[in-house]
Amino acid sequence: MSPDPADKLPDLGQRGDTVTLFAGPCSVESFEQFDEAAACIRGLGLTWIRGGAYKPRTNPYSFQGLGEEGLRIMRDSARARGLKSLTEVMDTELVGLVDSHVDGIQIGARNFQNFSLLREVGRATAQSQKMVLFKRGFAGTIEEWLAASDYLSMEGNRNIVLCERGLRTFETATRFTLDISAVPVIHKLSTMPVCVDVSHAAGQRDLVPPLAKAAIAAGADSIMVEVHPNPRSAKSDSAQQLSLPQFEALVEDLRAIAAALGKTVV
Repeated sequence: MSPDPADKLPDLGQRGDTVTLFAGPCSVESFEQFDEAAACIRGLGLTWIRGGAYKPRTNPYSFQGLGEEGLRIMRDSARARGLKSLTEVMDTELVGLVDSHVDGIQIGARNFQNFSLLREVGRATAQSQKMVLFKRGFAGTIEEWLAASDYLSMEGNRNIVLCERGLRTFETATRFTLDISAVPVIHKLSTMPVCVDVSHAAGQRDLVPPLAKAAIAAGADSIMVEVHPNPRSAKSDSAQQLSLPQFEALVEDLRAIAAALGKTVV
């Protein structure tokens, strides 16, 4: 059997001279939609695609994702395009299923102190050392965030990326208040790489590029950006997703900033 093309791609690994982009649609809606985004991402020389198969929505009547069908779409498209895939797991009962389809597992802000889920993900990925992207809670302190990450590492997986995605404050001009200072603080307190999810913090697509540039300037090891072939028709988070041309322009700008810092965007 020939090796999976994604096996040849570099993992995020430890902090260094690269900035990894986790890009893709908020939700997996169809193979055509996801694969169009995957083709763009691969065409830019990037290595990861993200998407939601199971969606934790505040409103129970909102689109909840395609579930297992979404996982299969992600797996098939990512492998065909030579990309690594990342998606969120919401429940302990889904860990094994999600783990079997993707290359990286995300734990969302709503579950950052779901200790049963953290332990289960840590156990399930202990042997593979599959990357776990661990988002900060809406109102979680950095001390609480770091302590919660130990629930993963104590079960055997130390390939953890901490993801700053904005805090809930009194401010309403943005969806959340991005704590850009979390990047240097985490670098000071921990050896774990730091990702910045600029899309959820912004909540508006025109704010995504400046926040992404600020994240690179602050020393982020990776950035998460939501990208959709047709954002206005997206079934979730339409307002914050970039179109493919907008994303292509952003990647060009990010590469210029990264180069000034002696880094490359992958």
